[in-house]
Amino acid sequence: MSSRSVALTSTFLLLAAGGAAACDNGDEYQDEGFYCADENGVIVDEDYCDDDDNNGGGGGGGFFIWHSSGYRSGYPVGSKLPAGGSKFAYNDKASRSKFGLPSTGRVSNGTVKTSVVGKGGSGSSSKSGG
Repeated sequence: MSSRSVALTSTFLLLAAGGAAACDNGDEYQDEGFYCADENGVIVDEDYCDDDDNNGGGGGGGFFIWHSSGYRSGYPVGSKLPAGGSKFAYNDKASRSKFGLPSTGRVSNGTVKTSVVGKGGSGSSSKSGG
């Protein structure tokens, strides 16, 4: 009976340590907020970042999807996003997919994706486009 108790205690401790290690690794998984904005980080209507409409509804050059773990929902159109965000071209399908966004179409301003893997890092930007 004593060895069984020791084995169960050891198993519990190993599971607890593994769970704590998984929770401690905050660099791999985090929440990211997303906004459609110009190259300076000024929020614009999300229609400018919608590449789904081939009849002129898309924004064209100069508009980006900005993201950061520091962005929250609720910033109004016309306001400048807080410093520290990253951006990628609104029509960059690979970057959209990387962050769990639809590969085409509209991304609503203030969208928050939870448990994003492999964040882009603050202050960087992707120059690739579609």
